[in-house]
Amino acid sequence: MTQKELNDQRLLREAQDAVRHMHTRRHFLRESAMGLGALAIGSLLGGCGRRQENVMSSIAFDPAHPLLPKSPPFAGKARSVIYLHMAGAPSQLEMFDYKPELMKMDGQDCPGSLLEGKQFAFIRGVPKMLGPQAKFAQYGESRAWVSEHLPHFSTVVDEVSFLKAVTTDQFNHAPAQLLLHTGSARLGRPSMGSWVTYGLGTENQNLPGFVVLTSGGSFPDAGKSVWGSGFLPSVYQGVQCRSEGDPVLFIGDPKGMNRDIRKASIEAINKANQQEYEEYNDPEILSRISQYEMAYRMQIAAPEVMNINDEPAYIHEMYGTRPGKSCFANNILLARKLVEKGVRYVQLFDWGWDAHGDGPYNALNVGMINKYRSIDKAITALLLDLKQRGLLEETLVVWGGEFGRTPMMENRNGQQNPYKGRDHHTAAFTLWMAGGGIRRGFTYGETDEIGYYPVSGKVEAFDMQATILNQLGFDHEQFTYPFQGRPFRLTDVSGKVIHDIIA
Repeated sequence: MTQKELNDQRLLREAQDAVRHMHTRRHFLRESAMGLGALAIGSLLGGCGRRQENVMSSIAFDPAHPLLPKSPPFAGKARSVIYLHMAGAPSQLEMFDYKPELMKMDGQDCPGSLLEGKQFAFIRGVPKMLGPQAKFAQYGESRAWVSEHLPHFSTVVDEVSFLKAVTTDQFNHAPAQLLLHTGSARLGRPSMGSWVTYGLGTENQNLPGFVVLTSGGSFPDAGKSVWGSGFLPSVYQGVQCRSEGDPVLFIGDPKGMNRDIRKASIEAINKANQQEYEEYNDPEILSRISQYEMAYRMQIAAPEVMNINDEPAYIHEMYGTRPGKSCFANNILLARKLVEKGVRYVQLFDWGWDAHGDGPYNALNVGMINKYRSIDKAITALLLDLKQRGLLEETLVVWGGEFGRTPMMENRNGQQNPYKGRDHHTAAFTLWMAGGGIRRGFTYGETDEIGYYPVSGKVEAFDMQATILNQLGFDHEQFTYPFQGRPFRLTDVSGKVIHDIIA
C-alpha cells in the first residue's frame, strides 16, 4: 500500500471517529442535560413540533428532498426571478421620474406644507428645493422618460413596465429593505427568495434554488437577513456566491483531502444525522442532510456555472464585465447563467446608492453619475441577452431600491451640504419589472408635479410581492406556512396583484 493510500485511510478513520464522538457527545448532552426538560415541554405542547411536518400548507413538502422541483397551484408565466436591488435607494428624480416643474423651483425655500408632520432621516429646518440633476428625453414607442445618465437603458424601455408611485412606511434603510424583501420591517421573516424556493424547489439539483450576489463593497444595511429563511427550513435561505475567487467560500477541499474522502466524510456525518432524525423526528435535520449533499454536488457544478471567463468576447463587451474582479456587471452576467441553468431566484444587491450629497462620492452631480454608468450597460445587456436566448418571457426581472429621494435638497444638521444630495423619501419612488409575463412598454402610476406624492397607481411593497408570486403561479393569500400556531404568508394581511402591468 502506498503512502498516499495510507494517509487517505488515516484521514477517513479520523473523520469517522469525529462523527462517532460528535454523536455520542450530542446524545449524552441531549439525554442527560435536556431530556427531562424536553419531555416536559413536549407534554405541554402536545408534540406540536412533530405534527407540524405534516401540515406544510398547500405545498407538497418532502423534508428528505426539499429542493425537488414542484408545480405551482396554477400555471405561472415566469419560471425564475432576477431581482436587482440598488441598496441605499437611487434617486428616481435623476433616472426615470421627469419633473420640469421641479426645475423651476430649484433653489427656492421648501414650502412648509411639504415639511409639516413629516419624518425625514436627516432634513432639519427649511431646506432648498432641488431641480433634476440630469437632462431627460423620451424613448421607444412607449415614449418613456429616461435621463441622460442611462443611454443604453433608454434603448430597451419598450421591454419594461415602470411603477412610478411605489410607496413605503419605512424611512431607514434596514427596515425598508426588510419590508421589501421579507414582508416585515422587523427581523425573523423569510425572504421572498426563500418563499419562492420553498414553493417551487429548483430545476437543478446540483445548484441552490436561491443564489445571492453582492457588489459595491458592502452588504445591504439589513445584512444577510434580507436573504435569510426565517422560520422556513434553513435549506431555503439564499446562498451567497462571488464573482471573484472561489464562487462559494470553503467550496474547495481542505489540503490533503481528495474527493473520495470528502464523500466518505459526508456519508458518515449524514449517517449520524439520519440516526438523530429517526430519534427526534425534527425535519430540520433532514434539511441539514440535504445541505451536506448539495454542498458536495456544488463542488463540481458551481465552479463551472460561476466561471464567466469562457463567455465569448462579444458577451463581455455587451455586459461590460471585468473577469477576475468583483463588480455589478460580472454579477449580472452570472445571474443570466444561473437562471439558464435552472436556479429559481437570483438576488443581486449593489451597495452605494445613498445619495445624500455629504461628500463627492454620493453627490448627485459627482459620484452618483458613476453609479448610473456602472449599471446602465449591464442591465440593458441582461434584458437583451435573455430575450435573444428565449428566456425573458419566462424570467421575471425586477429593479429598484428600498425607497426614493426627496425633491428638496438635504440640509443635514440644518445646513446646506456643499454637494448636491437628497434625503430618504417614503411617499413615492420608481421600480420597474420586465419579462415573466409583464406588460411591455408601459408606465403604471404617476406622481405630482414635483415627484412628492402619488397621484395615481399607488403601489406598496405587498402589492409588488403579490404580483411576483402571481407571475410564478401562486395566490399570495393562499401561499402560507404554519408557524407559532397560525399560517404566515409573505404579504402578511395585505397586498393585491397589480393586474394593469400583466400582459
